[in-house]
Amino acid sequence: MKGVWTARQIRDTEQELLNRTPEGALMRRAAFGVAVHVRELLAERTGGVSGHRVALLVGAGNNGGDALFAGADLSRRGAGVTAVLLAPDRAHPDGLAALRRAGGRVLAASETGRARAAVTGADAVVDGIVGISGRGPLREPAASLVAAADEAGVPIVAVDLPSGVDPDTGAVDGPAVAAAATVTFGALKPVHVLAPWRCGPVHLVDIGLAPLLPPPHAEVLEVPDVGGRWPIPGPADDKYTQGVGGIAAGSAMYPGAGVLATGAAVFATSGMVRYAGGAADRVRARWPEAIVTDTIDAAGQTQSWTVGPGIGTDDAARDLLAAVIGRDVPLCVDADAITLLGKHDDLRATVRGRPVVITPHDREFARVAGEVGVDRIGAARRAAAELDVTVLLKGHSTVIADRGGRVLVHPSRDSWPATAGSGDVLSGIIGKLLASGLEPWWAAGCAAHVHGLAASLAARGAPAPASALQAAIPDAIRTVRGVSAGAALVVG
Repeated sequence: MKGVWTARQIRDTEQELLNRTPEGALMRRAAFGVAVHVRELLAERTGGVSGHRVALLVGAGNNGGDALFAGADLSRRGAGVTAVLLAPDRAHPDGLAALRRAGGRVLAASETGRARAAVTGADAVVDGIVGISGRGPLREPAASLVAAADEAGVPIVAVDLPSGVDPDTGAVDGPAVAAAATVTFGALKPVHVLAPWRCGPVHLVDIGLAPLLPPPHAEVLEVPDVGGRWPIPGPADDKYTQGVGGIAAGSAMYPGAGVLATGAAVFATSGMVRYAGGAADRVRARWPEAIVTDTIDAAGQTQSWTVGPGIGTDDAARDLLAAVIGRDVPLCVDADAITLLGKHDDLRATVRGRPVVITPHDREFARVAGEVGVDRIGAARRAAAELDVTVLLKGHSTVIADRGGRVLVHPSRDSWPATAGSGDVLSGIIGKLLASGLEPWWAAGCAAHVHGLAASLAARGAPAPASALQAAIPDAIRTVRGVSAGAALVVG
């Protein structure tokens, strides 16, 4: 797993490291990393560095210093570098001197025409406007210069984080940088995983911070974490030993929810799926592998239940949810079942302290835990503690918190999962992983990872419905396990 640390955690740790290292050493390491990645971007887009133009947007403080030292490196390698100083009297003096010695040009942002020409005529812009101490949107003249770069199609490389984006929440409240790439130092910050579409690819430069860091604010699962935990049948397994998952989803009005959640469970792991609900005929016709009944009472034994998608919120749905909760097995509670928990205090009380994952989007979250607000990690952590369950807060970046305060963030590669029925597929996967014995936090995290990957595989650059996402689950599992679809069977 990769750790994620808040701006305050990073500042405190950087200060400790600064006290142990020669003056200026950390900035030069950081600046060299920025220069390396700007060179790589120029090589990809223009074929090299020499003869190409780079503009630096330089604010006050250390981020501006990083940009200036990086510019000096690029200038020595033949690039035409122009620094646009947003606060000329507060620009980093050593960085400014280094750039001038290397042959770089310096302008004040108040020289409006020349500054705009430097930005729009560049092959790349380096965003050294503000760092992790910055808050709020870009101010003038930075906002206009960033907008000019965007209009001209000039890629921006952000130093540490895109300026104007909140470092701890990824929130944007006005003009902000949308970077083609971000070069960050020492550790990932929340912005990198909560607003990946603002950051572009994030390149982490080692400046020696890792040994000094405190426990992370949140974590991100990597492929080995997911592939290594995905339930795979062993030689002594049968359909029962791998965990039987129950699905209580869908209705006569919304049969698709039952079909999608059941199919996702069928694909997620080997073993058995039992379905009980108002879409029994449709589920039976689509998934002959599933054991289908009309009621929870008629369903056999299971090791988990997924409940909620498409069941409605009337008295019959309430009774269905109560019956599922009464089975006393791990639960994935989604969609209409979340709304029912919000309406009925007695039902909400019965899931407290149990192995339960609830999977709200923002509006459902508000029904059980109040408004999400801009701090999605804080909101998920608060709800998990108050409800005493594991909370998976859906969004472009999915946030998963357990009652003990652990947090996973799954930054989406793209927005393809944002389609009708996608959540039904996710809940089916989670429920089946719970049946296999994964604890709720891991089940939710691994499911979110495979779900997002399946959406990308299904889309392949074009919109794909939830049924296609569902069908791509096996390929996504093969991918995280590192198994080729055409792998040969070797005997002897």
